[in-house]
Amino acid sequence: MEELTDILVGLEQRIHAYKNRFQELEKKKRRLDDEIATIKKYLELAETLYRVEADKAKLASLSSQIITDDNKGVRTLPVMDVTDQSREILLGRSKYVGKSVPEATYEILRESNRAMHAKELLQRLAEGGLQIKGKTPLTSVATSLKRDKRFRKVGPNTFEALDDVLVQAV
Repeated sequence: MEELTDILVGLEQRIHAYKNRFQELEKKKRRLDDEIATIKKYLELAETLYRVEADKAKLASLSSQIITDDNKGVRTLPVMDVTDQSREILLGRSKYVGKSVPEATYEILRESNRAMHAKELLQRLAEGGLQIKGKTPLTSVATSLKRDKRFRKVGPNTFEALDDVLVQAV
């Protein structure tokens, strides 16, 4: 009987260890999936920007050539410019455009894997192109995070992102 109890205790310990390792790997997988999606987006943008720049170079070399337009006489080919928006996206300055403050902040906190003060979050949101409306943007960010179940306040105006498992349980 004692031998059976020892076996059961050993198996329970193994199960617990495997569950913990499984959860760690799931977290790592989510982070890697997020990073893969981000890199894929930047790769697509870089390839698009490359094609646009290559076309722009071709047009520039052709701009010296003159074409004839029946109605307007002689004109040169226009040289196309890359939009500022493409450059902003590629440089990461439009990373959070179109997202809500909590969505973008959740992404920031998950990527950094640490708690942050609302002032630092506000700076990162602004660097990512998210415009915070209101007279006091810092208060707006802090208030929106206090109201969202994905965040936990860990200090004065300091927040951390809760794990997906915890959020679903709540």
